[in-house]
Amino acid sequence: MTRRPPDPLLHPTAASSPPPGSSGTEIAHPGAPGPTDAGQGTTTERVCFRLQVKQQHLAEYTRRHAAVWPDMLRALKDTGWHNYSLFLGEDGLLIGYLETEDLAAARAGMAATQVNARWQDEMAPFFEDLDFPPDQGFLRLSEVFHLEDQLTALSADEAGTDHPHTGENS
Repeated sequence: MTRRPPDPLLHPTAASSPPPGSSGTEIAHPGAPGPTDAGQGTTTERVCFRLQVKQQHLAEYTRRHAAVWPDMLRALKDTGWHNYSLFLGEDGLLIGYLETEDLAAARAGMAATQVNARWQDEMAPFFEDLDFPPDQGFLRLSEVFHLEDQLTALSADEAGTDHPHTGENS
């Protein structure tokens, strides 16, 4: 297998083209719309990504994430990583999800912490096909559906305009 360069949308210093053999269509655009925080008028970016954990490391990877270092947890929160979850399949497919006001700033904030450097060094051996620390080598996925966005659009459409997919009136 070939190793992937860092995702240029997550890593502005990385090459500006998609990874070799990739169409780039699976990578979301920066600043993709997210839910608006009603109290502050800020936009939250929803970020989903994938990595591949080596089969022989699944149990240890799971164990390590059951008790993440307290200073790592605080650093994630303090640098803007919110509602952050990881999901691991039996085949090693790892899906991550987080919400942040600014992914580039959240990533830069973590890059400036010593705890993140230590954590990434510890986690690197768990992953397949990475020439970069895990937080730099993950592939961002495109959001294709969000219930609240479509419900908001539906509410705005209740005035009786044609539905864009069916041509029927609401």
